[in-house]
Amino acid sequence: MTSTRQNLFRAGLTLAGAAVLGAAALVAPAHATPTSAQSTTAACSMNPGSVTAAGSHASSIVTAATPPTKKDQPAVAGVFQPGKARITSMYTNEPNISGADVAGFVIQGDSLYWHTYWRTGAGGIDPSVPNAFQRIGGGWTNFVGLETSSWEDSSRARHSAYGLRSDGTLFRWDTRAPAAWRAKGSAAGFSAVKSMALISKTATYDTFLANTRSGALYTIRIPATSPMKPVVTKVRASGWGSLDKLIANKCGQYGTLLLAIDKETKSGFLYAVGHANGASTVINSLGKTTGRYPDAVNFRWGPVWFLDPLNGD
Repeated sequence: MTSTRQNLFRAGLTLAGAAVLGAAALVAPAHATPTSAQSTTAACSMNPGSVTAAGSHASSIVTAATPPTKKDQPAVAGVFQPGKARITSMYTNEPNISGADVAGFVIQGDSLYWHTYWRTGAGGIDPSVPNAFQRIGGGWTNFVGLETSSWEDSSRARHSAYGLRSDGTLFRWDTRAPAAWRAKGSAAGFSAVKSMALISKTATYDTFLANTRSGALYTIRIPATSPMKPVVTKVRASGWGSLDKLIANKCGQYGTLLLAIDKETKSGFLYAVGHANGASTVINSLGKTTGRYPDAVNFRWGPVWFLDPLNGD
C-alpha cells in the first residue's frame, strides 16, 4: 500500500443523528417533476461503481448530457466472493506506476473490512499485491448504510465514517488508521431514511442528502463537535420515495450532480442540485440516464481525499 493511501484512510467514521425525519405523502416520482435549470451542469460527470453478482468491481461514467449517458467501463473480476459484499463506502482509485491503488470499506456478513488491492493497467488484479481484507470488527449485520469523509489542511485533520443501522440509529466513529476506530457518539431518529449521499465536507461539518421511504428529501448536516447534534433541513416534501440509492459528486463551484437509482426498474435518474438551501434549493431533473443499474451494491468511485472537494452545502 502506498504512503498516500495510508494517509488517506486514517479514515474516521462519524455517525450522527438527531431529529426524526418526518413522513410526507408520496406523490409522483421526483424524476417526473423537473425544476429550474442549473447552467453549470453540461460538463459535469461522475463515476458510479457497483459490485456484481459474480463479485466483480464494476464502474461507469455518467455524464450530464442530453439525455444523460451512462458508459460502462471494464469490470475487475474476482475482487469479491460472489454474493459476499453487502454494503460498501465510497472506493478510491489512485493511479500508481502499474495501474491504480484501490481502497475502501466493505461489509461482508456481520463484519466490516478495510479492503485494498492494486489494479493493473489491463484492468485485472495485480498478482504481486494481495487482494486484502483487513477485518475491523463485527456487529454489522443490521447496518444498511456506510460512508466515509476525510478533510485535512496543514494544521487540522478530520477523518470520519458514518453508518446507519436498520433501527434508525446513526453512529459516528473517528479513526487514525483503518483498524483503529473510536466511537464518537450515536443518535436515534433516522428510521425513515432510505439512502444518504455525502454532498459536502469541511473542517467543521459533513452534510448528507437523504431521501425517506415516504418520499421526502432532506439535508443532514453533522457538525464535527461532540456530542453529535445533526441539523436536519427539509429540501422537498415528496417525490423521492421510489429511489433506492443516492450517489453524489461535485458539479460546479457549489453544486452537486446527483444520481438516483431505482432498483426495482434498474434505472438511474440524474439531477443537478444547487447549493443546499432548504426548500429553496434548486433541483434540475436531467432525466433518465442511458444504460441499466442491475447490481445490488452501489457506491461512488472517487479520487484521494485531497482531490475530492465536496461543497454542496
